[in-house]
Parts: sequence; structure tokens; C-alpha cells
Amino acid sequence: MFLDAPRGFRDSARIAERNELLTVAEDTVPLEAWARDVEDRRRGRQPGIVVPHFDPAETGVRSRALLLLEAPGPKTVPEWGGSGFISVDNNDPTAENVWRTRNDVGLHGGVLAWNIVPWVLGRASVKPSPADLAQGAVELRGLLELLPDLRVIVLAGRKAEAGWDAHLDLAVGDRYRVLRTVHPAGQSFAQAGAKQRFTATLAKVFELVA
Repeated sequence: MFLDAPRGFRDSARIAERNELLTVAEDTVPLEAWARDVEDRRRGRQPGIVVPHFDPAETGVRSRALLLLEAPGPKTVPEWGGSGFISVDNNDPTAENVWRTRNDVGLHGGVLAWNIVPWVLGRASVKPSPADLAQGAVELRGLLELLPDLRVIVLAGRKAEAGWDAHLDLAVGDRYRVLRTVHPAGQSFAQAGAKQRFTATLAKVFELVA
């Protein structure tokens, strides 16, 4: 996270820079290899499936906190006008809310953003089904093994919580401090107290990983 304002990917030059960085960011290379493996295997069952890139501006395998949302939105797909990345710099309200909150609490580094379902579900913001959550949770175990410094997992939204509780909590939950909060989408933040709850959660993350 190093741009000085949210929605940085409105500028296609910033996306091009990030794509160039993706090829040389050593801390992101293992995560990208994992993501491409997931995408290749899933395409055998679901042709056309898309798993976005990790953001090489973040700390990659050295991340100490994982912000786990639901599923990638349309703004992560280049063919639909998106960036190709899971990033706080995406040009959408959710990314902007995360960018501003992280900036407000000083959580500029050490965080990796991802989703409990790592592949795009559709052009609209489609909610994950129980089957999606189960399959995503299976894949997430492989990602966790690539994050040796991980201390904190933030479950942002009910779907992330449901997938974690049903498929991961008993298996790996005791390794990490697990925090629960609202999803940072625009509709969620419009609800009374939601923005404050999300801010308090990320402030706690800052305390735990600083």
C-alpha cells in the first residue's frame, strides 16, 4: 500500500506499473504461483474462471495480517474494466473504504487482502453459495501455508465468517488471532455503526502486528 490516495487504479498507468512489479516482487511470487495453480485446476471444472492477482505493493509472504473478504468483484477483471488485482487501489467503493480505513489507523504495511472464495463469481457482486465457500476454504488452506509470519485473520462479512466457521475454524483457527467485522462494501458502511466497527477492528490489527 503505497499510493497516496484511494482509487489509484482509475489511472491505467498505475495498473501497468503494478503489473510490471508483479514480475519482480519476490515476496509475491509464491502467492502468484499458488493463485495460478488454483485457477488452472478450477478451469478444468469451470471454464473461464478468473482468480485475480495478489497486489505486489503489499507484503506478500511476509504479511502478518490477512483481511479476508467474500469473493472478488467485477472491478478485479480486466475484460470488464477492472485492474486484475485484489487491491486497496481498485476503483470501487469497497477498496476505497479499506484504503481510507487503513490509512486512518496507520495500517500501511503487513496486510494481505484476499477472499474466502478466490475466484470471480460473476459480472455482478454475486454472493458465494455454501458450495463456493466449501471449495474456497479448501483452497485457502494452501494459501495459509505460504504465510509463515501470519498472526491475525480478519473475517470481513457474514460470508467470510460462515466459510471460516464451517470449514476452517477447528482445523487451523488456533494458529491465529481471528477477528470478526463487517464487510467494507458501501452498503455495509451505510448501516449505523458499521464504519466505526470496521475501523475499530483494523485499529486492533495495527496493535497486534505493529
